[in-house]
Amino acid sequence: MAEHATAYDDPGTPDEISRRTFLARATVTLGGLVGVTLAVSLIGSLVPTEEVLSGTKRWAALEPKEFTALQAGGSSAPMKLYFTHKAQDGYLETESREYVWGLRLTPAEQQQLNADRPDLFAAKGGDVHYPVVSMGFVIFSPICPHLGCRYNWDDGAGKFICPCHGSVYDKLGKHVSGPAPRGLDPLPLREQSGTAEITWIQYETAVSDRIVIAYS
Repeated sequence: MAEHATAYDDPGTPDEISRRTFLARATVTLGGLVGVTLAVSLIGSLVPTEEVLSGTKRWAALEPKEFTALQAGGSSAPMKLYFTHKAQDGYLETESREYVWGLRLTPAEQQQLNADRPDLFAAKGGDVHYPVVSMGFVIFSPICPHLGCRYNWDDGAGKFICPCHGSVYDKLGKHVSGPAPRGLDPLPLREQSGTAEITWIQYETAVSDRIVIAYS
């Protein structure tokens, strides 16, 4: 029987074995570090930055009928204010009729809002970096900060109440009871050429901080 080469069967000296083991382990470790770095970079690229989010901001005109009634001050209760919501899905733009809650504030209510809800004011360490009160009004997103249901104003109770899980908010949007982690979220309001406009902001739900998911 022909003899076969035995060089490959020789495990080598202890020093050679140690060097090979070290190189193998170093290669695996380096590969793992590269993989982690790439994974972190990829994940980071999927998280929208404030610059990217800001590029999607737009203003939508409130329908004048309800806002005019709110300006007239015929009622001190919050009012639904409707607007056309435009959303971009790839190359397709869709439109839907949406609403927000508007409240006309007296000077005393503005002071109370400042005192009761410091989380809204950046000067007090809050996380809202646009004017909460504009032209004497505050606009609230209709989305409950708990799990995203639509709450309603209850005239009898004088409170905002979410029908899904029972979160309750006072007239100024302060969380009163229920599982919601924070009070109602205000939205930007401005006057442009005689028209009241708002920016629709989608915030993360079920967290105490206001984390912007999208503007539109």
